Amino acid sequence: MRAAPVLLAVILLAACGQRMTEQPNRRAFETAERLPDHRVNQPPPDGSVARDELAAEQALATRPRLTAALLARGRERFEINCAPCHARTGEGDGMIVQRGFPNPPSYFEQRLVDAPDRHFLDVMTNGYGAMYSYAARVAPADRWAILAYIRALQLSRRVAAADLPDDLRAKLEGSP
Repeated sequence: MRAAPVLLAVILLAACGQRMTEQPNRRAFETAERLPDHRVNQPPPDGSVARDELAAEQALATRPRLTAALLARGRERFEINCAPCHARTGEGDGMIVQRGFPNPPSYFEQRLVDAPDRHFLDVMTNGYGAMYSYAARVAPADRWAILAYIRALQLSRRVAAADLPDDLRAKLEGSP
């Protein structure tokens, strides 16, 4: 009686390997006789959208409200993702550059100060020159935060000390 379940299990498990180890498949660019266009790689159906693509586009469509929390998040994400090349200062002389990688532009070049926000979002999303895309590494909301921090860096170079509030000017000048 005990042999029956064991025998049944052996028979069932033996059947599992019949065609599973030898599945017919084709390489990506081979022809497929049974398909109308004879291509293995088929284009996606019309109107299909990649998973999470709409959510990412919607998150990038609307600028979030500028808050201290957004700037803090932007600084954190900037120091993780951007500073290795752009440096913490935004000058474009980060540690990776010091090791021989090409210099990215300084955020303080006039063309980047004048660039629309969309330029920075597009560069983070799609890459530019030697910079690869960060779309898979940086969430859309974090791209906005990084952009806010980049703009704060740029603004920090253009504000005169006389225009600062008294408490900040005192800190800058080293007064108690």
